[in-house]
Amino acid sequence: MFDIAAIGESLIDFTPSGHNKMGMAVFSQNPGGAPSNVLAMASKLGGSTAFIGKVGDDDFGRFLKSSMESAGIDISGLVMAKDKNTTLAFVHLNEKGDRSFSFYRRGEADVCLRQDEVNKNLLENCGIFHFGSVSLTDEPSRGTTLASVEYAKKHGAVISYDPNYRPLLWDSREHACSEMLNALKFADIVKVSEEEMEMMTGETDYAAGSEKLAGHGAAIVIVTLGAHGSFYHTANASGIMPAYDVKTVDTNGAGDAFFGAVLYSLRNMSLSRLRTLPSEELREIIKFGNAAGSLTTTKNGAIPAMPSISEVKKCMAEAPLLTQAH
Repeated sequence: MFDIAAIGESLIDFTPSGHNKMGMAVFSQNPGGAPSNVLAMASKLGGSTAFIGKVGDDDFGRFLKSSMESAGIDISGLVMAKDKNTTLAFVHLNEKGDRSFSFYRRGEADVCLRQDEVNKNLLENCGIFHFGSVSLTDEPSRGTTLASVEYAKKHGAVISYDPNYRPLLWDSREHACSEMLNALKFADIVKVSEEEMEMMTGETDYAAGSEKLAGHGAAIVIVTLGAHGSFYHTANASGIMPAYDVKTVDTNGAGDAFFGAVLYSLRNMSLSRLRTLPSEELREIIKFGNAAGSLTTTKNGAIPAMPSISEVKKCMAEAPLLTQAH
């Protein structure tokens, strides 16, 4: 039994790493993809994790396979496609360290995962099953993802969902919103950004927006607020937990590290317990996630920047909290 299994994309993040002697930008190859990032964080903290997805049988795909193995992620659900390439993403950072993306993903391997390629043993033997919206952009990965989520839910898994909106991967904002909302009916734990919350609910108020999202059935809704921390909502409680004051150089992977740490903390809980989780216990879990996310911003890359459990605990004990502007 795995603590957390996830389905979706594993891809190459080419992240900025300075300039060469000619003044040209230099990019470093890093493992990426939100579902595998979430698993890597949970694994680093001590959780047992497994990945389901498809990469090309090329140098990039083999690098991702090796990276996941090194991160402690079970890859018995990883498919290596000989006829497809691995998806590539180039990460661009502004002067504040905030990111934007350029994707090379038209019919590449992760989009082409079929239902008959999914290792159902992993769906039947996980405590939490996690997915995101990037695998919902096109068929066959959309149908494969939703069928896998439904199958895992029927076999007792708690379903975790991150509708991580990447506009360049969709043909329209309306289509993205429709698919992202459609998947909510399966979710027990939902994490959204401020932009995604507003996009999916039409609300800018965190309480109103998270209430609408929870109306689809989720026990816990979390709205990530970047440097301002996280807003949490359950039937029992809601509130904001501030982030930690650290020196940010690269925000790539911070949200995934946050969510991986939160899911790690929730890994042994039943759905009924999630629905009745005491406010103080949830606040400590969100604080733990905030520390993991904050620390990930202090280094370049996503998975390579993720902290250990001792580093997270040290941050919680010693780092100052950012003042809340919201």
